[in-house]
Amino acid sequence: MTGMILDGVLMLLLVAALGYGVRLEKKLTALRAGQQAFASAVTELNAAAGRAEAALASLRASGQETDLLHDRIIKAREVKAQLEALIARGPASSAESAHPARAKLQAAPAPAPPVEDERALRMAALADRIQGMAPAAARAPAPVPGGNNVAAILGALTANQSAKQSINLARRSLDEDLFAA
Repeated sequence: MTGMILDGVLMLLLVAALGYGVRLEKKLTALRAGQQAFASAVTELNAAAGRAEAALASLRASGQETDLLHDRIIKAREVKAQLEALIARGPASSAESAHPARAKLQAAPAPAPPVEDERALRMAALADRIQGMAPAAARAPAPVPGGNNVAAILGALTANQSAKQSINLARRSLDEDLFAA
């Protein structure tokens, strides 16, 4: 009789152990799934940190380019002031007689070009005016300060324009990168 009681108790304990094992297996399965989700979240966080580092490096480079552009703008303003002084000193009739074809083109109405094309046209017209003034400055009896710097002035103006375009492209790509993330 005691043997049967002990066998019954042993069976009850085995059934309880089996139920506890099933519950433990479910908890372990949930724990493994959570661990896999955590690992994927860590991987995504690591990728986001890498993108943030790249964006910061790009922003630093953009800041350096902006400083360089600022210096060029200051120099361009100085050159502009010098050019305006040279244009004010130069005779207006010699510039018009040197380029009669340009006077005809200016008289004809043209459709409004886009802002970048208009800027390029203004730069070309300014370069023509400067080049038209160079021979007149060489013929002047008194030397004009900065009159021999026409090539340098043109180089500075074109460098400033190309720098602005590269900065605008860099800004657009940075904006796209920042908003893509």
